[in-house]
Amino acid sequence: MISVKPKDLSTKQLHGYLLGAVTPRPIAFASTIDKDGNPNLSPFSFFNVFSAKPPILVFSPARRVRDNTIKHTLINAKETKEVVINIVNHKIVQQMSLSSTEYPDGVNEFDKSGLTMLQSDVVKPFRVKESPVQIECKINEIVELGNEGGAGNLIICEVVKLHIDETILDENGAIDQFKIDTVARMGGNWYTRANQGMFEIAKPLTTLGVGVDAIPATIRNSKVLTGNDLGMLGNVECLPNEQNVDKFAQEHPEFIGVEIVKKHTFAQEYIKNNDVESAWKVLLMN
Repeated sequence: MISVKPKDLSTKQLHGYLLGAVTPRPIAFASTIDKDGNPNLSPFSFFNVFSAKPPILVFSPARRVRDNTIKHTLINAKETKEVVINIVNHKIVQQMSLSSTEYPDGVNEFDKSGLTMLQSDVVKPFRVKESPVQIECKINEIVELGNEGGAGNLIICEVVKLHIDETILDENGAIDQFKIDTVARMGGNWYTRANQGMFEIAKPLTTLGVGVDAIPATIRNSKVLTGNDLGMLGNVECLPNEQNVDKFAQEHPEFIGVEIVKKHTFAQEYIKNNDVESAWKVLLMN
């Protein structure tokens, strides 16, 4: 057995051990606004429920290990003292992952991830319409755990209103754990689907994905492609150029001239095999 003291490890090594060992971790998909009312949306896996009376949730946006900077969520939480915590299920996991891309200040992650802003009833931050449970919170306290890279910031939230999708309830009105279909974080690129097991999602591009808002409307409004499909399509740095699409078409004449539903179905098969570049080429063929 390996036995080590935290002081003998780099922060990156220690971070990796802790996140690889303390699993699975639920995900707080936190929606905030800045002092000017601009929305922000970001996921955090340092999260759980800690009390029912009063109803308290705690999540922690840690200082970035690589450069000791802080996230927009923390800045907004300090400024406005409000947050909506949206629960992540498997239907939106790719869009959630895309939203964690470190877009510049002022960029709306709802737009980039293709998720829908829904007005809250008590607090000002928006809810995620596609989330099965949306929890409006007032922030009671923020506890800063340190000032170096990797230090957490405990955001202690008091629940002021819950919104629960009726389709995830059982016959007794309780949340059905199979119907809610939640996902949680493991170590590295791994997640777990509560009712099925582990799966992998590549981390969002550090060069910034184009986002779902950059996808043409005919694709974005597809009757075939899911939110997860769109999330993966949005996590590319740029779209294939016309020359590459034409070359792909010559190699795959079976895709030429097919109706839009079939084209989207073919593209979806490539997405399922994690070949997003080929999916884009199919979608962009005339």
